[in-house]
Amino acid sequence: MKKIYFESSRRYGAIKVHRQLIKKGFSVSLKRVQRLMKSGDLASIIQKWVSDITYIYVQKEGWCHLASVIDLHSKKIIGYHFSKQMTTHIIVKALKNAYVSQKPKDEIILYIDLESQYTSQEFKDLTLDLTIIQSFSRKGCPYDNACIESFHTTLKKEAVYPTTYITFEQARIALFQYIEGWYNRKRIHGSINSLTPKDVSNLHDKLFKNLTFLCPKY
Repeated sequence: MKKIYFESSRRYGAIKVHRQLIKKGFSVSLKRVQRLMKSGDLASIIQKWVSDITYIYVQKEGWCHLASVIDLHSKKIIGYHFSKQMTTHIIVKALKNAYVSQKPKDEIILYIDLESQYTSQEFKDLTLDLTIIQSFSRKGCPYDNACIESFHTTLKKEAVYPTTYITFEQARIALFQYIEGWYNRKRIHGSINSLTPKDVSNLHDKLFKNLTFLCPKY
């Protein structure tokens, strides 16, 4: 398993490692490979992000729009942009913010919806410039964007519904404080072993920094 993983330059995740093991004649379940890779801190270096847009009501301006980008591994919100208008600019800005904050050195796969903003030429040109691979949600499959939709639901339950935003600027500051001050840094998540997104991100950075200096032994 380790040999296959390192021969792929750490690009393969559990599914591809499992397929290679089966080809080589091993009888092993995918769940066991997933469990062993997790216990051995063997994770694919290919980063997977998801982006989507949600609506937030402000009394003075009416419906405003928040575009967010989440890292599937750490559940960290790595880029976002709040706007009064629903235009392509909002998702372009959110993705640019994510790219600048993460400075990815490896391949990025971005899961997105089939909304007109994400299928626009401007957004397509941006992903080409940043060498990001677009992966659109499959028709009739609501689970592709489940992670980002879960974040937006949590955001509304914990930060939007309990209060009333009078102005756009008040809402913008409140969203910044929730995402940067609470969600990314302090809020624990059951799906990542009750760690915070910042904890997982720090562990990931530390792990692959150490792997850079190690010669893998099969």
